[in-house]
Amino acid sequence: MQNTVAKKRSYALKSYADYRAQILENQLGGLLLKIEGNEVWVKLIGTFNAYNVLAIYGTAIELGLESLETLRLLSELESVSGRFQYIVSATNVTAIVDYAHTPDALENVLKTINDIRTTKEQVITVVGCGGNRDKTKRPIMAGIASELSDKVVLTSDNPRNENPDVIIAEMELGVEAQNFKKVLAITDRRQAIKTACQLAQPNDIIIIAGKGHETYQEIKGVRNDFDDMKIVKETLEQLHK
Repeated sequence: MQNTVAKKRSYALKSYADYRAQILENQLGGLLLKIEGNEVWVKLIGTFNAYNVLAIYGTAIELGLESLETLRLLSELESVSGRFQYIVSATNVTAIVDYAHTPDALENVLKTINDIRTTKEQVITVVGCGGNRDKTKRPIMAGIASELSDKVVLTSDNPRNENPDVIIAEMELGVEAQNFKKVLAITDRRQAIKTACQLAQPNDIIIIAGKGHETYQEIKGVRNDFDDMKIVKETLEQLHK
């Protein structure tokens, strides 16, 4: 950038920068931030989203928007479908659906949950890996899930033209010995989600990772109707009856 006429602006939560924010509250319902002396509640979740909000704020100010108006608009932002999208059941079980389908994304989601939780709740993670895609991430994904969760259900994602049981077996190779008792393998994704719901006690948190906003599951070239959020919502409602 030193060879351009562009202006450089920085943003940070914990160090000096042109734009700075402080996290006052970090909850499943959202974030209370203090930006340049003004408090704003946003409906986005997690420290990573605090950075995102601050980046948006700084960009808006640089483009000439007024500070308070920018904060007002930020407070109206909604989460993108399938990105940390959550519901809370009648028994206070929180179910979160997220598109996290890479090791980094899954780790960010689980660390965000662990930052928010009080540690009294179980974190139950349902996760799979897609077929005909990068095989090297499979054991890494399972390793992260089992390290950062209390219970894990390994299942199918979009197996495409691969055998889903083989995919799950490759994932299991990444589970450390001390975490193996936490892990179940259920090939059928619908049944995996139902099992996670059955395992959950009041105040527990279920993470369903990998598909997010997708409303299908691809098996042998066929896309079948499948909606993680719809299934977990229906299952939790049935369990409450």
